[in-house]
Amino acid sequence: MNAVRVTKQWQRAAVYYVRARAMCDGFGCSFEAEFHDDTTDSDYVLVLDGERPVSACRVHWLGGEDAKIERVATLSEYRGKHFGSCGISEAERWAKEKGVKRIFINSREAALGFYQKLGYTPDYSERSGSGDFRCVMTEKFL
Repeated sequence: MNAVRVTKQWQRAAVYYVRARAMCDGFGCSFEAEFHDDTTDSDYVLVLDGERPVSACRVHWLGGEDAKIERVATLSEYRGKHFGSCGISEAERWAKEKGVKRIFINSREAALGFYQKLGYTPDYSERSGSGDFRCVMTEKFL
């Protein structure tokens, strides 16, 4: 298991592969919905199992001492095996290096326990979405 900060085009393609498989194939999201807010400047963490891309997340620098981890996705056959937490840990290390003190993650309600195990606290006053994508904002102080 190896988490890398994406700097190469093939790594960015691998992030998109993971997200397409996990979110579009796995949850039925449209490609437009999953990728509409990605930019060429977006920062990502990619987690590999050997050479196989299996998990990814995007880091959004909010300015000042805040950041947000977004678009967390892990291939279904790799869930529950710490690949997702490996990517989040790398994103948190990256954030600390940049002086970030607080990180947010907008969690699907079904995944809330996963983030709580990683030290994130839900703010139930900040809910969004519906169905499989009913979400609660979480935060963690680094």
